[in-house]
Amino acid sequence: MEMNRWLIARASIFLWIMGLIKRMTIGVRVILIDGDKVLLIKHSYIPGWHFPGGGVDHAETIEEAAVREVREETGYEITAPLEFFGHYINTIPPRRDHVAVFVSHDFAKAVEFVRNREIIEIRWFPLADLPADASKATVARLEELAGDKPRARSWRD
Repeated sequence: MEMNRWLIARASIFLWIMGLIKRMTIGVRVILIDGDKVLLIKHSYIPGWHFPGGGVDHAETIEEAAVREVREETGYEITAPLEFFGHYINTIPPRRDHVAVFVSHDFAKAVEFVRNREIIEIRWFPLADLPADASKATVARLEELAGDKPRARSWRD
């Protein structure tokens, strides 16, 4: 059956109502790897070091969100298609936040990073010498990427 205007409108209304009921959110994170180093960011509002990323905006694909977040948070521009790494559920209540993780080895500095009210620092770290205050999720994703542990279901595992 082809979607006519009525069916499109009906489906749109249904999906809007379900969005109000379920209130699921989707976020992205990008693991930027340069040889044996990884780029991490420090937020102003949560402790520790994390991968760049954030929420997916209305009418934006997860890939578009990932590219945008990297550019906004670090000043780097992704120069080749992202590699999808995995999908995780964030187990912080209400357990409706999903995180899509990508890996990139292809990027270039587009603009110089400027500290702002959201991101206070970016830094390259050797993969073998991560900061002590790297988030648990950051360390776990890098261990999964290296093949040192199986992929988890939960972002926080």
